[in-house]
Amino acid sequence: MTAPGKTVEIPAPEFDLRLTVECGQIFHAMPLDSGWQVLMDRVPLHVEQHGDRLRIFNGGEALARKYFSLDHPLTDIYKSFPTDAFSRAALESCRGLRIVRQPYWECLATFITSPMKQVAHIRQISLHLRETFGTPVAGSLINAYPDPSQLARASERDLRDCRLGFRAKSLLATAQAVAFGGVDLAAIANLSTTEARERLCSLPGVGRKVANCVLLFAYERLDAVPVDVWMARILQAMRRRKSTNLELEQFSRRRFGAYAGYIQQYLFHHARMTKTLPDP
Repeated sequence: MTAPGKTVEIPAPEFDLRLTVECGQIFHAMPLDSGWQVLMDRVPLHVEQHGDRLRIFNGGEALARKYFSLDHPLTDIYKSFPTDAFSRAALESCRGLRIVRQPYWECLATFITSPMKQVAHIRQISLHLRETFGTPVAGSLINAYPDPSQLARASERDLRDCRLGFRAKSLLATAQAVAFGGVDLAAIANLSTTEARERLCSLPGVGRKVANCVLLFAYERLDAVPVDVWMARILQAMRRRKSTNLELEQFSRRRFGAYAGYIQQYLFHHARMTKTLPDP
């Protein structure tokens, strides 16, 4: 149950809390009372949605506005959606989904653990890493995501015990690079998208798809398009000819424009939930 504390309500038009936390961009949100608890670094946010308002318990109003990107111009984003039937269906079924602003390290590390894993499996890994290596946070249902130095001092076997499999080696090496090797994740925010992608791809376990996830979900590059198996199927059907993942990524940016990352997340979640694809 919710502990006594300051409770505020803020306007949250064009926002769907459940869609936002369940759409495959974050993997740690915990149901709590009639809402959800998330951790922004080491600050727990307990929020409930009541119509077009967001109720925030125990403070954190400014952080909630930032984390849930309540300033993103969803009306403009909706206007940029393609007019084909599948895209319109995705817009309607996912209306209110927002791309959140994730901490750089947590987002990078989490998506290093994601290749060849479904959303539920990524969540299991994330929670297991938090339980094993993370720091307890007062008022939180889960531990904080372990910082680079905490993981850098682990062994590969320790990480494999958290169900990482072959991903353990990459996560360990990247944690060591960030903790001890001079990799400055904050500095990447100042680079162009192309330069930032190249820098991320230089890290162990980071290919173009993972880099684009991190660019979209942590660095707020809203035109970045991660192409996984689901998105490749969707974009292939839209393009109607055999293409590489890079060609599909380029196609999506041309077709979807400045908010291509938002549109892909709606398409991805709609396809994953309905098990449907665009008509060829």
